[in-house]
Amino acid sequence: MGESPLKVMVVDDHPMWRDAVARDLAGAGFEVVATAGDGEQAVRRARAARPDVLVLDLNLPLKPGVTVCRELVGADPSLRVLVLSASGEHADVLEAVKSGATGYLVKSASTEELLDAVRRTAVGEAVFTPGLAGLVLGEYRRLAAGTPGPSGPAPATPAPRLTERETEVLRLVAKGLSYKQIAERLVISHRTVQNHVQNTLGKLQLHNRVELVRYAIETGLDED
Repeated sequence: MGESPLKVMVVDDHPMWRDAVARDLAGAGFEVVATAGDGEQAVRRARAARPDVLVLDLNLPLKPGVTVCRELVGADPSLRVLVLSASGEHADVLEAVKSGATGYLVKSASTEELLDAVRRTAVGEAVFTPGLAGLVLGEYRRLAAGTPGPSGPAPATPAPRLTERETEVLRLVAKGLSYKQIAERLVISHRTVQNHVQNTLGKLQLHNRVELVRYAIETGLDED
C-alpha cells in the first residue's frame, strides 16, 4: 500500500520475553525501533526513537511503568501506550489508564491478540483484555458521578459543536463498541468511523479514545 510500517517500541525487564514480543511484532510487519529493560532506559530511548506505539510492562526496575507512561505521554500526547502486564489487578489497570495508557493486555493474551491490539492502539482505540474495559468504563462513570467538587461547578465554557453523525459515533464509542461494530451499526466504512473519531478528538482537544469515552460519560451520552 506504500504506507510506512508502524513504529513500535517494547519495554520489559525480562530479556527473553522482550525479545520474543519484538520478534513477533517484526514478523508481522511492524518496525521495532527500540527496546528497553528498565524505566529510565525506556524514557531515554523512547524520546530518541519516537515510536507510534509503546508496548510497556508495568513492573520495571529504576522507574515504574506508570511513571514512564505519564512522563512520555505528558511530553508527547500523540504517543499511544499499550500496557502488556502479568497483572490483571483492577488497581493496576486503572492506574495505567490514568497515567495515559490507551490499552491494557495481560500477558496471557495470544500473539494474534497482541498484534491486533497494537494495530488498534495505533489508531487510538481503547483496547483491553476482556473484562477490563467494563472496569475502566465503570470507574469513569463513578468519577463523573462525583462531580462537581466541593467548590462547585467549573466556569462554563462554550461546548464544541459536533455534527449529528459525530455525536452518534461518540455515543457508540462510549458504549464500548469497536470501530468495526460502529461501522456495521451505522452502515458506514471503518475509515469513515475513524475519521469521525479523529475530527471529534480535534474539536474536543482530547488525545485518545480513552479520554473520549470519559468525555462522553461525563456529558451523559453513554446513557442516551
